[in-house]
Amino acid sequence: MEKKTSYLFPLILVTSLFFFWGFVHNLDPILIPHLRKVFNLTVLESSLVDSSIFIAYFLMALPAGIIMRKYGYKSGILLGLLFFAIGSFLFIPAANTFKYVYFLGALFIIACGLAFLETAANPYVTILGPEESAAQRLNFSQSFNGLAAAVAPIAGHWFFSSGGEVTKDQIAAMTDAARTTYLQSEAASVKTPYLILGVVILIVAVLIYFTKLPDIKDQEEAAAEHKGLFHALKYKHLRGAVIAQFFYVGAQVCVGSFFVLIVTKSAGLSEGAAAKYASVYGLAFMIGRFVGTFLMRYFKPTQLLATYAIINIGLTAVAIFASGIVTVYALIGIAFFMSIMFPTIFSLGISNLGVDTKPASSLIVMSIVGGALLPPVLGQIADVTNNIQYGYVVALVCFVVVAWYGISGYKQTDVELPSGEEQKNVKILVSH
Repeated sequence: MEKKTSYLFPLILVTSLFFFWGFVHNLDPILIPHLRKVFNLTVLESSLVDSSIFIAYFLMALPAGIIMRKYGYKSGILLGLLFFAIGSFLFIPAANTFKYVYFLGALFIIACGLAFLETAANPYVTILGPEESAAQRLNFSQSFNGLAAAVAPIAGHWFFSSGGEVTKDQIAAMTDAARTTYLQSEAASVKTPYLILGVVILIVAVLIYFTKLPDIKDQEEAAAEHKGLFHALKYKHLRGAVIAQFFYVGAQVCVGSFFVLIVTKSAGLSEGAAAKYASVYGLAFMIGRFVGTFLMRYFKPTQLLATYAIINIGLTAVAIFASGIVTVYALIGIAFFMSIMFPTIFSLGISNLGVDTKPASSLIVMSIVGGALLPPVLGQIADVTNNIQYGYVVALVCFVVVAWYGISGYKQTDVELPSGEEQKNVKILVSH
């Protein structure tokens, strides 16, 4: 009982990280149209918000792992929180200078921090308490990621739209002086929420610094290190997982980040109404994760993954060709059926890899660079066709790839199960 009590406060602190990175990610669907209006961006140019974030994940995946192996996971978390706070504070000079590229730089710094946090938080939660309740603790922590997805769009709209909703035509009709004043005030509206976020993150960092947290030692790490990072790619099902995860994260970012833009265009909703539906979108994602976890008691994960991907192919087709509120409902449905894809692909990809599990995990984390590379493709299609809905064909193709992995790409035809000391039962739950 004493040990459980000693872990309660550290568990609360680490669980808060799930909420914070979920919150900042789910501000993007509100931030993107806001910056698009302020800087008169094309869809392609606004997609660089996602690119700046997920390129940071790709670049920091390996350095984060190296630093944490050398200095420990607590050091990695503190460094991640420091990056997170600095990036949040950089929104202030970005708004003051009124330069879009500075906003992208601030988001890149935040994402560098998130790469550290997401790498460390899951293993920390599993050891902060009894082993038999590790899965329960991790599912509890992951629920705060979903909670953030529901809360962030409403909070973002409340902060960013302090000046009321003004159409593009109304902005164009303003005098040059009035237009400049209005746009600068809209750019400045991001300073307060990110300043508050940065301060809160620093407080969490201070609390974690003065809190005793156990470190994680991997006895098999040294045995796997000499093989190199890419040794694990000899496994067919891992190669498939890297490909599938690349396209899945691309789909998730394409669908989520442009949600407000597509529903305002296709359904004629105001930005305020779109933000409310974006909150429902995040809630659907959270509920879908719990429902999917329950259904996996009765269905194989591969069957559920393939079925959900096929359903999303149909829903994405509806989002492309339908109009009105039907489009909104289709997108919310996509969120529900996307919810299990990241952790399911992840766990299938690292299955039965023994000492290659850790490098395989790093490779799958690196594959989320799809979230940086595919949204600009959507943006280019939307700009060329002058129709944001047509850009969602990118997401449709992504779900086709995920369906392939759930049907056949996951098969472990070339895996030789490890023996002796190398054999272990790997059970990893991940959050994204």
